[in-house]
Amino acid sequence: MAGIILDEHEDWDKRILCSDESCIGIIGPDGKCKECGKPYDGKLPVEPVVENIQAVTAESPKEVSADAESDDWGNRVLCSDESCIGVIGADGKCKECGKPL
Repeated sequence: MAGIILDEHEDWDKRILCSDESCIGIIGPDGKCKECGKPYDGKLPVEPVVENIQAVTAESPKEVSADAESDDWGNRVLCSDESCIGVIGADGKCKECGKPL
């Protein structure tokens, strides 16, 4: 299972989203998207963004929020559309785009 990334000190307003609108990544200090690797198509701020990220994995459940504990992350069924970030709901359809499994 992949780790959940939490950072209580992260300033969400200072994030720079990927130029590719189909990507969910953010631009790192190197000027490239952390998700897809594409370079940013705009002017980056002069000051580098310093990140303080703490990875929380299934091995350390004491750091996972109560909401995350109640969700059964291991049994999620992801949308069959690879460009969608949704999961399949009880009705058999994606909660994000509505596409059936």
